[in-house]
Amino acid sequence: MRLIGVDGKQLGIVSLAEGLTLARQQGVDLVEIAATATPPVCRLVDFGKFRYELAKKEKDSKKRQHANKVKEIQLSAKIDPHDLGVKVGHAIDFLCDDMKVKVALRFRGREMAHTEFGFQVVAKFLKELEPYGHPDFEPKLVGRAINLMVSPLPRNKRAKNPRQSEGPPGEPSGTTEPKPPAPIKPPPPKVPAPAQAQTESDQRPGGFTNNPFTQLEIRPG
Repeated sequence: MRLIGVDGKQLGIVSLAEGLTLARQQGVDLVEIAATATPPVCRLVDFGKFRYELAKKEKDSKKRQHANKVKEIQLSAKIDPHDLGVKVGHAIDFLCDDMKVKVALRFRGREMAHTEFGFQVVAKFLKELEPYGHPDFEPKLVGRAINLMVSPLPRNKRAKNPRQSEGPPGEPSGTTEPKPPAPIKPPPPKVPAPAQAQTESDQRPGGFTNNPFTQLEIRPG
C-alpha cells in the first residue's frame, strides 16, 4: 500500500505490517483513504480528527451548493407598500441563507407607458436590501419586465437577519435577560380571636355586665 504520513508527506509503498507498526509508534491510526487505487492508499492520522475533517469538508460543500440556489421574487409597478415590505422580508431571509435572489417586475397593459414607476419600485426594493446583498448588474428592461439578480454579501459584511434577532413583543431585539422571580410575601400574622366579652350568666336574657347586686348576701328575716 502507499502510505501517507501524519504531516501529509508520502512515505512510499510499504506493507500492511510496516504501516501498523508506524501507526503504533506515532500513537495514531492507519486509515485507508483510497481503496480502489493501485496500490491502495492509507494515511497515518488520528481517526477522530480525520472524521472531523471529513464532516467539515462535507459541510462546506453543502454551503457551496446552497449558495448556487436562486429564489425568484416578483414585483409590480403598483405594488402596495405592505406587500413590498413582505417581499423585502422574504428576500432578506433568502440572502441570509446564502441564496441569490432574482427580482422580476412585470408591466401589464398600459403600465408600459410609465416604466419609470417600475424602476422606482425596484430602486426602493434594492435600498432595503443594501445591508444584506448587492445587485450583480444594473436593473434593465427586457421586453415587458425589469430583471436583475441580487447576490448575498459575505457573512462578515452582512447584517444579521432582523427576524432571527427579534425578541418577544414589547422587549428589545436580541437575547433578553430572564426576569428575577417575584419576592414571596410572608403570610399575614394571625390575629387572636377576641376574648368573650360576656360571661355565661351575662348572656342570659335581662343580665347585666358587672352587676353590683351579685356580691350581696341575702339573710332571712
